[in-house]
Amino acid sequence: MMSKKNVAKILKAPRGTEDVLPGDWQLWRAVEETAREVFELAGYYEIRTPVFEDTNLFVRSIGEVTDIVEKEMYTFKDGDSSGITLRPESTASVMRAYVEYEIYKTKKFQKFYYIGPMFRKERPQAGRLRQFHQMGIEAIGADDPMLDAEAIIVAMRMYDKLGLPGCKVKINSIGCKECRPGYREVLKEQLIKNSENLCELCNTRMNRNVLRVLDCKNEKCKEVTAVVPDIREHICECCKSSFDGLIDILSASNIGYVIEPHLVRGLDYYTKTVFEITHPSLGARDTICAGGRYDYLVSDIGGPETGAVGFAAGIEASMLALKNSMSEMSDSTKQRLFDIKEPAPDVYIVSIGSECRRASFLLTNSLRGEGISVDMDYEDRSPKAQMRTANKLKVNFVAVIGQDEIDNGTVKLKNMQTSDENVLEKAKVAEFIKKLLLNK
Repeated sequence: MMSKKNVAKILKAPRGTEDVLPGDWQLWRAVEETAREVFELAGYYEIRTPVFEDTNLFVRSIGEVTDIVEKEMYTFKDGDSSGITLRPESTASVMRAYVEYEIYKTKKFQKFYYIGPMFRKERPQAGRLRQFHQMGIEAIGADDPMLDAEAIIVAMRMYDKLGLPGCKVKINSIGCKECRPGYREVLKEQLIKNSENLCELCNTRMNRNVLRVLDCKNEKCKEVTAVVPDIREHICECCKSSFDGLIDILSASNIGYVIEPHLVRGLDYYTKTVFEITHPSLGARDTICAGGRYDYLVSDIGGPETGAVGFAAGIEASMLALKNSMSEMSDSTKQRLFDIKEPAPDVYIVSIGSECRRASFLLTNSLRGEGISVDMDYEDRSPKAQMRTANKLKVNFVAVIGQDEIDNGTVKLKNMQTSDENVLEKAKVAEFIKKLLLNK
């Protein structure tokens, strides 16, 4: 019997990460391709930024007293630098690129989109991982509320195109640097009177980031905040006009929404509009997409003062919502999203004997060079076993190469749909197959 000491420990993926195996790619691709199509239709261009940045970028943009910066970032030293952090979100990275390369000097108004992995040291749960993926848009260079509406409409169009029913839009205004300080004082004064009913974290937040108390999920804290003044009663005329403009456009565009006065988001750079798209199948943590306006972010990291708005959608959370909603989907939507199709070549090459495998390999790559999908056996199996594989793959054609074919410079080609067989000169095989595929 083998000693336990001789048995290698099975290595597993780190906690909070997941492998995307071949059978899972169908849904991933559907989500990503739909996002790209919808984003590009609205005039957004892809941008790719590094997966790690100078830690100061996130401290300055997200906020030093946010949960993300204080507890959730993966930060490490990199030589003499101040520190490197795996990106917990992409908005700051996109704005850094906009400023660093002075893209605004070419054209101030820019529209970008991104798809990629993010990293946060959270407690893993369904749809919420430590390495997770987001897709999002950033529109930089304008403060028109129609752009806020566009961000929400683009997100909803993406989910509509995916066939996800039941999405709900929540919106709010959290004011600007002119009016928000006054509301903070009003809110803090109200909360202090009920501090004994607030959780420990919210008592800490009162002195550091009081708006975050509104976002607490603790039931006692929710009872306290349920009666605090509505922030929209304290915003300035500029913020009110912007929010009214957003509501007008959403209504005119037939986008349903709910005004959620306690919606604040967890990043300090937000100003004026904030929004979330939620899905009821996910329970308490039901947000699948969130965003808003961040008019000070570009200037905060060294660029010109300019408006910006965007959103980030969680890919894993969105896919979980899709899986949970299968019973409400049409058969065509389910087939498009969930039917796993094994990669199937048009042609499978069968070798009659080991000595013919070299010729089969050369023909495989010759046909691939002509744009034809081809595969062959690499296990030196019998012709009968190779034919079983061809039938299982449901290929259109089987090309057979034996010694006679090698001697004569020919290929025996069988049409698997009609059972017709043709013996062709090797140089004419590609043209013959392409013609039949074209007429299929």
